[in-house]
Amino acid sequence: MDNQEEQKPRLKPIIEGAETLSLGISMVVAILIGVAMGLGLKKLTGVAWLLWVGVFIGIAAAFLNVYKAYSKQYKEFEKLAKDPRYNMGKQSDDDDED
Repeated sequence: MDNQEEQKPRLKPIIEGAETLSLGISMVVAILIGVAMGLGLKKLTGVAWLLWVGVFIGIAAAFLNVYKAYSKQYKEFEKLAKDPRYNMGKQSDDDDED
């Protein structure tokens, strides 16, 4: 039990590093995996258009990565917008100063 608790902190930086992987690299990797899937399907079946199916799947996965990164950043922005330190002089409605 203690061994598992000791491993969690060591793995956390690795997981956080994978999450913050560059968006450009993740887009390229998604497209390459899609092309590899298409080539594999083409070799298995001999149908040439399956290569293009793999390419389109890779492109769709790349767009999904962009959408997920945008959503995550937007949530972080919303948290910062609600933080009183970053209001840029705007008064919140909750403050009743007389």
